[in-house]
Amino acid sequence: VAAERERLGRPAVGDHRLALRAGDKAELTGLLHDRNVKAGATPARHDRDRDGIPDTLDVLMGAHKTRLNAAAYTEGYVTMKYPMGDVPREMGVCTDVVIRALRNAGLDLQAAVHEDIKRAPRAYPMVKGKGSASIDHRRVKTILPWFKRHMDERTAKLDDPADPLRPGDIVFMDTFPSRSGPDHIGIVSDRIGDDGLPVIINNWTNGTVTAEMELLGWVPITHRFRMR
Repeated sequence: VAAERERLGRPAVGDHRLALRAGDKAELTGLLHDRNVKAGATPARHDRDRDGIPDTLDVLMGAHKTRLNAAAYTEGYVTMKYPMGDVPREMGVCTDVVIRALRNAGLDLQAAVHEDIKRAPRAYPMVKGKGSASIDHRRVKTILPWFKRHMDERTAKLDDPADPLRPGDIVFMDTFPSRSGPDHIGIVSDRIGDDGLPVIINNWTNGTVTAEMELLGWVPITHRFRMR
């Protein structure tokens, strides 16, 4: 192998043939002996944007990107383009964390919700008239019907060994138990907090930025979803 590498002036893979996804083949062919490189690796299951990364991992990576961006919690209506509209990256609310993370997996929640409202208006009794593509997908209670209709719903229990929380899961939460239904949303991280539970990547409230927080020990989950 060393002699082959020396002869080629680049890394060699010996007698092995590598089956790679198209994008990886294009990147690696220049480094490896091209007669030992071919396209044909099996695509990842549930890979909406076909980048070779499973959707749940894409969502988790997208959530971490929002955490690193640390947008300040900022309420208010913002008129935005459609589709693929977004508020300025330095601002956001809890739903914007999920919107941005899902886009990392190739899903435009703005367009998905807006089109579903037009297609099935009775599923969205809280939306008046034709709705608004600038705000409907940013409201927790409004997007819940979409998640129920199009995502894989999992148990909301924290202690179900048959269906444990997974990084990249999206959780709806009830911060005001005296009120009906969820009012907050976040994404399960791959990091465990000091309380022994996964932390949640979220944008909590006024005065905070997108960050990981220990919420599961005291804020009830009402619904949990995973990309199909």
